[in-house]
Amino acid sequence: MTDTDEDMVLCGRGLDKWYGAKHERRQVLFGVDVDVRAGECLAVIGGSGSGKTTLTRVLLGLESADGGSVEYCGEPVRGDVARKLRMQSGLVFQSPFDSLDPRWRIGRSIGEPLRMHHPDWPRERVAERVAEVLEMVSLDPETYLNRFPVDLSGGQAQRAAIARAIVDGPKVLLADEPMSAIDVAARVRILESFEAIRNAEPDMAIIMVSHDLGVVQHIADRILVLHDGRAVEVGPTDQVLGHPRDEYTKRLVEAASL
Repeated sequence: MTDTDEDMVLCGRGLDKWYGAKHERRQVLFGVDVDVRAGECLAVIGGSGSGKTTLTRVLLGLESADGGSVEYCGEPVRGDVARKLRMQSGLVFQSPFDSLDPRWRIGRSIGEPLRMHHPDWPRERVAERVAEVLEMVSLDPETYLNRFPVDLSGGQAQRAAIARAIVDGPKVLLADEPMSAIDVAARVRILESFEAIRNAEPDMAIIMVSHDLGVVQHIADRILVLHDGRAVEVGPTDQVLGHPRDEYTKRLVEAASL
């Protein structure tokens, strides 16, 4: 992938973020710069409270920055551009059951974004796309379409939630700790699902928030390391994990090796 303006999907510059009021006001992001390019997976790593989730929410326009700027495809994220970004983003959360309505069958939950964004689509077209993304995450449509979330294991539910997030072909997919609540065996299937998505949607940008360096090593092209709200290191995955330069990154890598 060439490093050109055409490749840039999201660009954050000098991002500051504060929470609280008056004497309880505290800063959680300090002048963070971040780029996300088409077709790449950027992993955002760091300890608890480092600002990972806040940064990604600011990037996707789910929260506003108190300083700095965010651009989506070269345009400032505000007004119509912010709405377009939200329409063209997919979200995967730590708990898959937050994304799946317990009263709805899996097929209905996955197809809901299509019915919202494409009300003119015939039922057959929606059904075909739902089946397509279920197969992409290795869930047999005949087996899972009519199941309820309660009938699924955590790993199966997370794959269904991923299918729901990608069903409308987003330009950006945010996965916020998508495997932290999943057992080790199920993580392999989820990693395979992300690999299948990247093959099927080569221009989709993925932002992966994770504390699991093993997961990051297998999926990310680049890594951004956050520490106390500051970006302390960024670079290709093999460089950051194999030859970390910042002392905090070195400690993260050493801890993961124990």
